[in-house]
Amino acid sequence: MKLFTYRLFYFSYGVQRKLIRRVTVSGMAVVVVAIAAALTGSSNESMNYQLVSFLLSILTISIVFSLWFRYQFSANRYLPRFATVGVKIKYKIVIHNKSSKIQKGLKLFENFADPRPNFKEFRETSATIKAKNNSFVQALGYDRWLWLITRKQGGKALPIDLPALAPHSKTEVICEIIPHHRGVIRLMGMTVARPDPFGLVNACATISLPQSLLILPKLYQLPAIQLPGTKRYQSGGVALASSVGDSEEFRSLRDYRPGDSLRKIHWKSWAKIGKPIVKEEQDEFFVRHALILDTFQSVNYSEILEAAISIAASLACEVQTQESLLDLMFVGNEAYCFTFGRGLSHTDRMLEIIASVIPCRDKSFDSIIPVLIEKLTLLSGCICIFLTWDADRERLVNYLKNMGIHTLVLMITDKEDNFDLNLMNDQLISFRILKLGKIQEELMHI
Repeated sequence: MKLFTYRLFYFSYGVQRKLIRRVTVSGMAVVVVAIAAALTGSSNESMNYQLVSFLLSILTISIVFSLWFRYQFSANRYLPRFATVGVKIKYKIVIHNKSSKIQKGLKLFENFADPRPNFKEFRETSATIKAKNNSFVQALGYDRWLWLITRKQGGKALPIDLPALAPHSKTEVICEIIPHHRGVIRLMGMTVARPDPFGLVNACATISLPQSLLILPKLYQLPAIQLPGTKRYQSGGVALASSVGDSEEFRSLRDYRPGDSLRKIHWKSWAKIGKPIVKEEQDEFFVRHALILDTFQSVNYSEILEAAISIAASLACEVQTQESLLDLMFVGNEAYCFTFGRGLSHTDRMLEIIASVIPCRDKSFDSIIPVLIEKLTLLSGCICIFLTWDADRERLVNYLKNMGIHTLVLMITDKEDNFDLNLMNDQLISFRILKLGKIQEELMHI
């Protein structure tokens, strides 16, 4: 039954997608009126018969006329590097009319990659996605189908009316996309549509122009956050945090001593003075924090995880403005740790990584522990963003406490129950409960 339903949705969506481009609103109205007249009348009622014949004749003429659309178009699309969920973006498209005729009354449609999910995705999507006031639609699974279509497409672009395109000229137009899910929006090309003289059917010309646009998670406004913790010695300096090597902060030059590494010789000074000179460096001490993003859940999608990812991105952006390092730790297909701050990596790169985070459904929470332990001696503090609270997460927080690591715990919930985690606050541990729908307000009180 599920396979039959999936195939029905798959086929009907494909037909609907083509009809939206090919048939105008007026054309759909004519079709509806023709069908209604045919169903409510009979062959003996001449008025209904004449109406149906007339409408079908007009539709036939419109369809034939649309087949004679001769076009010669090319286009260039200029997308920004990134976009953010919920923030409308405007970008430029340059249309080149290569024909010798002026083209008027055209519409431009963006062509997204086919967003239809496969059967496995449709079957495994959580049934907790509710259909509004329609239990039949929910039972059939059409709510899940529409949700998957929307999520996989990633955004919405409305058709735009093109100005008159002069012969052998280029025309610049501004288009808009409204992103509604993080991830990648894939555009395959665009369609130029011209209606027939009756305005019922569009003749379509498709321009292939594949491009992609990365959609970053929603960002929350945060107050000035003073992350806890003191400076720690960083073996190898800042450079070692992101690459292999032993780099420290330069202090002065001095004469060579037996046993000094050849890597520390200052060759320009040796050439100028005539004797070996080495660089003397000092160890670096600075603040370094871990940002642990909890991605462990049993379903493909949840609003709590999306909120956690947005909070992580917001906190990471805040740290980028401070003189500190941030180790972003999470588990997807495997355990990851990325270091940002103090010029090691740009904010854009960090947001790219967070935008690509996927839920971890096949591993236990303990799989993030080895990544944390590897950096533990370097950490000044830690921020944990949890999706729930259980024994595994409590053990991790207690372990950080025993190691003397200042820890801020942010737990996201969609429940109205009163949690008693605030009772666990002490000098090293600080808990905050963030409820869906009130996250922005509660973040301002961190």
